[in-house]
Amino acid sequence: MKKTIAILFCMMPFSVLLAQELPKWADKAKKAVFSIVTYTKDNQILSTGNGFYIDETGTGVSDYSLFKGAERAVIITANGKELPIKYMMGANDMYDVVKFKADFDKKAEALQPAPAASAIGQTVYLLPYSTQKESKGQTGSVAKVDTIGDQTYYYTLNMQTTDKTVSCPIMNETGQVVGMIQKNSDPKSTESYAIGIRYLTNLNISALSVNDMALNSIGIKKGLPEDESQALVFLYMASSVYENERYLELLNDFITLYPNNSEGYLRRATYYANIGDETHNALATQDLETMLKVDEKKDDAHYNIAKFVYTYQMNLGDKQPYADWTFERASNEINEALGIAQEPIYYQLQGDIYFAMQKYAEAFTAYAEVNKSNLASPATFYAAAKAKELTEGADKKEVIALLDSAIVRYAKPYGKDAAPYLYERARVKADNEDFRGAVGDYNEFYDAMLGQTSAEFYFIRSQAEMQCRMYQQAVNDMNKAVELDPDNVLYWVEKGGVHLRVNQVGEAIKALEKAVGLDPENAPAYRMLGYSQIQNKEKEKGLANLQKAKDLGDEVADGLLQKYNK
Repeated sequence: MKKTIAILFCMMPFSVLLAQELPKWADKAKKAVFSIVTYTKDNQILSTGNGFYIDETGTGVSDYSLFKGAERAVIITANGKELPIKYMMGANDMYDVVKFKADFDKKAEALQPAPAASAIGQTVYLLPYSTQKESKGQTGSVAKVDTIGDQTYYYTLNMQTTDKTVSCPIMNETGQVVGMIQKNSDPKSTESYAIGIRYLTNLNISALSVNDMALNSIGIKKGLPEDESQALVFLYMASSVYENERYLELLNDFITLYPNNSEGYLRRATYYANIGDETHNALATQDLETMLKVDEKKDDAHYNIAKFVYTYQMNLGDKQPYADWTFERASNEINEALGIAQEPIYYQLQGDIYFAMQKYAEAFTAYAEVNKSNLASPATFYAAAKAKELTEGADKKEVIALLDSAIVRYAKPYGKDAAPYLYERARVKADNEDFRGAVGDYNEFYDAMLGQTSAEFYFIRSQAEMQCRMYQQAVNDMNKAVELDPDNVLYWVEKGGVHLRVNQVGEAIKALEKAVGLDPENAPAYRMLGYSQIQNKEKEKGLANLQKAKDLGDEVADGLLQKYNK
C-alpha cells in the first residue's frame, strides 16, 4: 500500500498539489491583482476575469476575450473596492491581451516588470486574485522560452492552471512579474502558457489604431497614443471614422493631455463650426482665441485662423456669416501672419482669399510670390493665370505664358495630371483667336486622357477646328459628339451647321430634322433646316420651316423669308 501511494505521489506534478505558501513578497504583491467585470450595452454582465496593475498610474493588463463586445468595465481590488476602467490602451486578439487605464487604488500595489526573461528551469509563482490575507498560490518552473518579437517572450510552464487563473501574473523569485497566464485549451494539461510582461508593457495605441479591429470590437473608450505626434495623426484619422460625440470626447482628451498644443483647439473649433449654431460658433471662437494664446508661433496661429474663416466662408452659401467670420477677417488674419513671416504658404492663402473677394489683381500679386518659391507648382501657376485672366485689361498672352509655366513642369508624353492645364490653355488660346494653337492643345489633352473624353470635348474642339478651316476634323468631332450624347439638341444643330459650311446639305438636313424632332420649339434649328432645304431645292418645305422659326421669334428667319419668298 505504501509503495502504491509513493508511486502515485511521484506521478503527480508538484504544481497540481493544493495551493502552496508563496514567498513573503506575495503579501504585498497580491494587492496588485484584481478581478474584472465587463458589461454589455444593456448594462448586463458580459464576463468576469482577472488582471493586474503594472504601474502606479492605473495601467492594467488582462485578456482580450474578457473585453470583446464590452461597453464598460470595472475592476474589483483585493480590498473589495470597485473602480472604473477609463479607457483602452491597446489590444491584440492573436495573443489575447489588452492594456487599459483604470483608477488606481491608493491601497493597491503595482507589480514591477522583470527587466530580463526568465531562464528555462527557473522557478516561477502564480499570484491569484484573492481577498484573503494568506499568501497562497502555485509554484512551477519555466519549461520553454520562445521569442515573439523585439525582446518579447512567450513561456511554456511546468504548471497546471485553470480558467480561474487566466490573466493572473507569473512572478520570479525576487517578486517581479515575468508574464501573464493565458487560457489553456486543455484544462487537464500539466503545462500552461504565459505571455511575457514586456509584450504587455509595449502594447499601445498608434496613429493607425483607428482601424484596429480588435480595439474597435471593444466599446469602451480608446485612449490616445502616448506620443504627441502620433496622437495628432490619430486625431486626423479618427475625424473621418468616429461618430460626432466620440470624436469630440477624443478632442477633449487630447486638449487635456496636451493643453499647449494649438492643434487640439483648432480641430475642436472646426468641429464646433461644423455644427453651425450660435452656441457652438461661440465655443469655436473661444478655442481660436486660446489657440492664439498658446501657440508660440503667432504667425502660424494667425494663418490657421485665416484658413478657418476662409473655409467657413467658402462653405457658407447664401447664409449670413457668424459675427466677424468674413473674408475681411480672413484677409486681416493672413496679413498679420505675413507681417511676422513671409512664408509661401501664407501668400498662397492670401491669394485664395483675395480671389474669393474678387480682388483679382491682388490675388495675382500673392500667387506671383508663391511662384517665386519652392512651393511653385502647376496648380500655383494655374491659380496665377486665372487671377490674371480675370483682372480687368489683362493681356491674354500673359495668361497663356503662365499656363505654359504650369505645363512645362510635366514631361512628355503628358499624362492625366497635365490634362486640365492643357484644356485651359486651349480655351484661352481660342479666346485669343489662336485657333490652330487651341486645336493643338485639345489634341494633346485628348492624348493625355487616352481618348477618354466627353461629348462636350468633341463639340468644343470642332468649334476651334471650324475657325481654322479644319473642316473634316470638325465633321468627325461632331459625329462623335452626337454618338456620345444623342439627345443633346445643341450638338445636332451644331452638326447641321458644320455640314452646311462644307456644303454637305443632305447631311445638314438630316441633323437638323433630328434637332427639331428632339425640340419642336427650337427656332434656330427650324431656321437652319429651312435654309438647308431651300439650298437643296426643297423651297416649299424650306419656306414652311423658316416661317416656323419666325413664329417662334427668330428675327434672322424673317429676313430669310423676305429674301426667298419671292
